[in-house]
Amino acid sequence: MTRCARRIDRSRPILVAGVGSIGSRHVRNLRALGYDNLVVYRTGRGTLDVELDLPPVSTLEEGLARQPLAVVVSNPTALHIPTALAAAETGAHLLIEKPLSHTLDGLELLRRSATERELTVLVGYHLRFHPTLREVRAWIAEGRIGTVVSAIARWGEFLPNWHPWEDHRVSYAAVPSLGGGVIHTLSHPLDYLSWLLGPVQGVLAMVGNRSELGIRCEDVAHLTMRMASGAIATVLLDYTRSPGVHSLEVVGSQGMIEWEMTYGTAVLTERNAVRTEVTIPGAAPPFERNSLFLEEMRHFLSCIEGSETPACTLDDGIAAVHTAVAAHQSAYRGEIVLVDKAVEPCEENRSSLQSSHLPILESAMNGRSSSGGTKHG
Repeated sequence: MTRCARRIDRSRPILVAGVGSIGSRHVRNLRALGYDNLVVYRTGRGTLDVELDLPPVSTLEEGLARQPLAVVVSNPTALHIPTALAAAETGAHLLIEKPLSHTLDGLELLRRSATERELTVLVGYHLRFHPTLREVRAWIAEGRIGTVVSAIARWGEFLPNWHPWEDHRVSYAAVPSLGGGVIHTLSHPLDYLSWLLGPVQGVLAMVGNRSELGIRCEDVAHLTMRMASGAIATVLLDYTRSPGVHSLEVVGSQGMIEWEMTYGTAVLTERNAVRTEVTIPGAAPPFERNSLFLEEMRHFLSCIEGSETPACTLDDGIAAVHTAVAAHQSAYRGEIVLVDKAVEPCEENRSSLQSSHLPILESAMNGRSSSGGTKHG
């Protein structure tokens, strides 16, 4: 839906909205790529003390008044859409951290705004830039394992280890109103499974709060998804596993694929017992995650100038939100929920987003978590 048809005007700044762990990473990567004209928006309520040698602005309105070329939306999940809507109104291109949102509210409004203004929008599912996951996608597309039958994605990490400097119980990942919970926070598999296997048709989910971490959202979730192709995919998520794991297994009629994120390995085993193993060239384990974020940012700048098109579009991000919302509805109802039948936001909420984005943003930030959003990525 977006069209990359602009040349980069480096006299205009890039605004980074939220400079917690992921926002500060984006600042460092922009500088590494030679883009030094930066503005950071932070409220000072963050739990991470980051020194970026950049004078911050304390309101989004002040940041947007600088007429930024682009806005990197890296604050807590619940603030993504209000921030993106306000930025889109000024004509700024958008890199929006994952997940795009924790509700369906405002998604169609953002789609319409970005389309009308011909904005570049990239959603930050950075695992689409993982070299060996791209190899997995190529193997599937080439038919190396035949017809895909099933897939299992596992992602578990011990939440208190993510950001030792903050109380995990008040982090964005743990507070439902900020978009917390494993389904939204650990949503990479919801995105890359549709990228690998095609769209999700329906979801059956079970969730729980079993970790004794003292948080108010789901800390474990098991999702079974029927893909439009007929394949069945299972996603297992938790906030308790230590050491953490992030892996994928895809089974086909003629073989199977195993992928492991941390060490960057992918193994293809074909029916004739031929085994192909791929690792990241020149990368000593464990795999350096920042290379994914750096490539994502390089790609974003290239999209703005028109030489590339977004690897993860706004439509892709919206699809992942629909899958996550369907999963929550399924867990609540105890039944399969079709993704395209996920409940739309109420008209009152949609109207409030249309009438004014900034007051919603500022009032949401009166809570404990920061605009810096110590996002895990």
